[in-house]
Amino acid sequence: MLLRSLCFGGPTSRQKLSELTGLSPATVSTLVAAMIAEGLVVEAGAVESDGGRPRILLTVNPAYGYVIGVDVGETRIRLELFDLHMNGLAKAEHGIVRGEQAPELVAERILDGVRSLVSDAGIGEDRVLGIGVGVPGVVTQAPEQVVDAPTYGWHGAPLGALLRAGTTLPLHIDNGANTLGQAELWLGAGRGARHMIVALLGTGVGAAIINDGVLLRGVSSSAGEWGHTIVQPDGRLCRCGRRGCLEAYVGAGSILERYWEADPSARSIGTDEETELAAMLVAAETGNPAARRVLVETADWLGIGIANMINLFNPERFLLGCWAGRLLGSALLEEIRAAVERRALASPFREVTIGLGALGPDAVALGAATLVFDAFLSSASHMVRTAEG
Repeated sequence: MLLRSLCFGGPTSRQKLSELTGLSPATVSTLVAAMIAEGLVVEAGAVESDGGRPRILLTVNPAYGYVIGVDVGETRIRLELFDLHMNGLAKAEHGIVRGEQAPELVAERILDGVRSLVSDAGIGEDRVLGIGVGVPGVVTQAPEQVVDAPTYGWHGAPLGALLRAGTTLPLHIDNGANTLGQAELWLGAGRGARHMIVALLGTGVGAAIINDGVLLRGVSSSAGEWGHTIVQPDGRLCRCGRRGCLEAYVGAGSILERYWEADPSARSIGTDEETELAAMLVAAETGNPAARRVLVETADWLGIGIANMINLFNPERFLLGCWAGRLLGSALLEEIRAAVERRALASPFREVTIGLGALGPDAVALGAATLVFDAFLSSASHMVRTAEG
């Protein structure tokens, strides 16, 4: 509790830590002394107290160690190195070409990126506390961490084993929507929420479902495959091979395909989906009827999908995240809210706030890094308890 308060509450005095955690002042002082002795906690200035001596502020030592977050996306792999205040210190990126998404190649590029980050930051690998990886698929949370990612053609891909063959650093792998959700919960627009859904809208579509502050995983860690809920029986063909999935209507590639079907002259050659979707939004704003019509339809499909989630899970917040979520939300948020209101039950709709995620394009990598940070908090707690004893 003390570590989390120090990590997410900013510089804090011993007295305030006692108030926040409910621990006695004596217990706080003992634990803090052990943390300072270990180098995990440092002093961060002082504030005036009411009539007494100034109170010393404490914070987690940002240079105690470093964490790496990896976002394995549809078209690129992003890596970022963070300190323990979650400040980004170095970045690396590798493009992915369709047909070159074999798990061995992806693992090789991740390992190359990790080595590049450590070298660029000028730190020893022994200072890195671990690597977190967000992937577009279902991750079996067993020691081998196997990934099923149909959009990559992965079925039981041994990504965990492939990465461990090239590094001894602790490794954590999860679905990219889950890492995005954890980043928003800890550091973004979800701070303070207990019941929340964070939607990942990019080429693919997924969701992180937070129930009473805890990520809902399901029996095989596949909860949150929102993009593959059926919204139109026998509808458009989805990349998963089924018809009528939500992703077939609101995934970035699907939106663009519907736009190009309506206006073939709008298709560009050689540009990426993010550029194309941004151009489509501009076209709609400047009077292109096909672009405007497809966006209105997209807002309606999103309304159906979001209303279903609100009716099922009764969240207090629903956030649109990832690059396509930010683009679409910025242009269509009022239309999306109106579409949700038409379809959601009145009571849960009144209780939910629908908005945009606060974090930028590095959110999935940031969330992946928090997987390492979460494990570090647990191990550090054990370390401090041992030091106390």
